[in-house]
Amino acid sequence: MLNIALPKGRLGDQVYELLSGIGYDCKSIYEQNRKLIFENPENNVRYLLVKPSDVAIYVEHHAADVGIVGKDILMESRPDVYELLDLGLGKCRMCVAAKNGYIEDKDRPLRVATKFVNIAKEHYASQNRDIDIIKLNGSIELAPILGLSDVIVDIVESGSTIRENNLQVIEEFMPISARFIANKTSFKFKNDVISDMVEKLAVAIEEK
Repeated sequence: MLNIALPKGRLGDQVYELLSGIGYDCKSIYEQNRKLIFENPENNVRYLLVKPSDVAIYVEHHAADVGIVGKDILMESRPDVYELLDLGLGKCRMCVAAKNGYIEDKDRPLRVATKFVNIAKEHYASQNRDIDIIKLNGSIELAPILGLSDVIVDIVESGSTIRENNLQVIEEFMPISARFIANKTSFKFKNDVISDMVEKLAVAIEEK
């Protein structure tokens, strides 16, 4: 049975529809309950509903054979998995944002608030820019408003949250979308099944 780590929430719903459309449906997933594991023996598939940020962990440690995860999480945590396909879902971008009218003082380290610490460090290292990282787990937009940071590094989709908090995007540097990943051992021993799934997904995406 192929174990698929599916992210909870809107992205997970979109991905499940995509997978069920190519023959990997599991009707019990629509039942109103708190179950986290759904099986369809006829299709030889088992879905594991997990927190989006944990998908890559389940796949890397072989609790799941394959999974769907955002490129942001792959870049931040660098899991030891195979990235097989860009699904083109959940599109957004990694950005730097600051208060409206912000002017950078390049004579001192830039104070950067973010939950994407590694992505921010790598981005500014490529610019040879000294930074002080302030790690936050939520409400990142508050940091520059309250003077905690100069800028934030965060995911932006529509940009409405940024605008509503009197911030502006000053740099976009990484496109983000959902990626289909596989455990390296699973890819070796279940290659036929996983490769077939990738081919069918690629066709389904192309036809959309």
